[in-house]
Parts: sequence; C-alpha cells; structure tokens
Amino acid sequence: MAGRVGHEVWVLVVGAVVALAGRSPLPLLLGAAAMPVTRRALRARAQRAARDRRADEVIALCGALVGEMRAGRHPGEALSEVARAPDGGLGAARTTVLAAARFGGDVPGELTAAAREPGAEGLVGLAVCWRVAVDQGAGLAAGLERLEAALRAERDQRAELRAQLAGARATAVMLAGLPVVGLLLGAALGAEPLRVLLHTGPGLVCLAVGGALEVTGLWWASRIVRGAEVG
Repeated sequence: MAGRVGHEVWVLVVGAVVALAGRSPLPLLLGAAAMPVTRRALRARAQRAARDRRADEVIALCGALVGEMRAGRHPGEALSEVARAPDGGLGAARTTVLAAARFGGDVPGELTAAAREPGAEGLVGLAVCWRVAVDQGAGLAAGLERLEAALRAERDQRAELRAQLAGARATAVMLAGLPVVGLLLGAALGAEPLRVLLHTGPGLVCLAVGGALEVTGLWWASRIVRGAEVG
C-alpha cells in the first residue's frame, strides 16, 4: 500500500514542480485532480497481478494433487497435504475446504464457493472433477491432469495476448509523451511555452483542448486494449 501511495504522491510532486516553473497554481491543481485516477489505475494493476498469481496457484494445486494421488494418497489426504500452505490456491476458503475434505463434507460445494474469488475460477473445474469422481467412480487424477493442461493453455494464451498488446500500449504511451517533448524543445529554444500556456488566453484554450484530447486518447487506447484482453 505504501508503494502505491508513493506513486500517487509523485503525480502531485510533478504538478508542483511544473507549477513552480510556470509560476501558476494550475499544474498543481491538475496534479491533485489526477491523484484519484492514478490511485484507481494502480489499484487495478495490483488486482490484476493478484488475480494472475491466484490463477497460477490453482494450476499448481491441480498439478500437486495429481502427484500426490499418483503416489497413492486418498483425494482428501492429498488435498489436505498440498493446500496446507496459505498460497496453496484455496485462498480465504482454505480452512473450510480442508475441513470438508478431512471430515467428509461437501468438498465440491466448498471449492465452487472458493472459485468466486478473482483468479480462482479454475477451482470450478476441480470441483466438477471431484464430484464426478465421487458420484461415478471416475479417476480423479486423470481428470485433474486434463484440467491442469487446459488451465495452463489458457494462461499461456492470455500471456501471449498481453505480449502482443504490449506494443500497442507502448505506442500509446509514446504518443502521450510527445506534448511533453514539444514543451521541452520549446523551452530549449527560448519560446517560454509554460508562460504562453499558463498566462495567456490562447495558451489556456490550447492547454484545455490539448489536455482534453490527451485524456480522451489515453482513455480510448486503454479501452481498446482492455477490450482485446477480455475478448
């Protein structure tokens, strides 16, 4: 949490530096207004990373269960063994799932409930395999092997898509930074761009229109990338 707050403060610091350089409070106010947006973006990135970690833990759980059952353990014993650690893939539902496995409870039901957490959707497949194995006597290890392979393939496909979209993100960031480069070049040539933008009527109009176009462009590019990831 401290790291995310630090990044948010940097937005305000940049606004303060520009405000001092341009002798206007407007950049500081814009920096303060940008802090909530930055906070939401950082929170979304942290949630996405946590969701990916949880998905990896579920895949590892399936693989470990297969190994334990191939070694001759009962499914309940295997689940209790591999999911004992806090990062065993069950998350906050670890206690209830392990209790159900140990005392003959509704393990598939508890796994389905645990799958409602972000990134744990693969536990639905584990619950289905478990229920089929109990009700119909099918081999749980074989089903979990197929489930693990499917989850790994889905994860790899998602990672490949993100790698392909990284170029689009980099292009959007580069284009968003071009106005800053223009301001630096103008300052180097002695044109005083900050004075023009912050202390003249036409400059304020250009700043407002350019800022609106900049925000709209970033929002639109982000929406396209998110749509490609979801789709």
